[in-house]
Amino acid sequence: MTPLRQKLLDAILQRGYSINTYDSYAVAVKQLIKFYHRPPDQISLCELQPFFEYLVKERKLAPASCQGYLAGIQFFYEKVMGWPPFEVPVIVPKRPQRIPELLTRSEVASIINQLSNLKHRTMLQTCYGCGLRLSELVSLKVRHIDSERNLLRVEQGKGAKDRAVIMSDALLLALRIYWQSFRPQPWLFEGQRSDRHLT
Repeated sequence: MTPLRQKLLDAILQRGYSINTYDSYAVAVKQLIKFYHRPPDQISLCELQPFFEYLVKERKLAPASCQGYLAGIQFFYEKVMGWPPFEVPVIVPKRPQRIPELLTRSEVASIINQLSNLKHRTMLQTCYGCGLRLSELVSLKVRHIDSERNLLRVEQGKGAKDRAVIMSDALLLALRIYWQSFRPQPWLFEGQRSDRHLT
């Protein structure tokens, strides 16, 4: 191992980073050396821009890979070579914002019906039927159910606000069947201990 690679490894381990981080950072520096055919300590800051333009335009690396190279090279020059913090004046492509694929009602129903565990099935029905976050789901209490008006009270939910959600008759029936089987109290979906909700 060369002295510079050893310094890179030492700097990474001193900060509690993993060997995988070292490997990815070392690859980034190695590719920079290969591009210029010179040791990294003989490469100037202004020469970094053409290298990243090469990664983007010629090698057409994915945004995540470009960001990984940038992180590795910045770490090497700032922490190992002692350069002051710097930015590379080239636009590294950002990760594309992907719209999540939504399941159809029949697909959701199929997933729910495949669950043999009554508690898990009811949890998924409640989460989907009321549009709850996981943190909101596990924080539900039995008293939050208003069966007369088919309402579910969600306390301190999104934006730290309380809200009421309309429940379908099918969901209310599912919750009744679940309650008759488990008799939970006070948490609707208890953890291993009845005085604590699931985490």
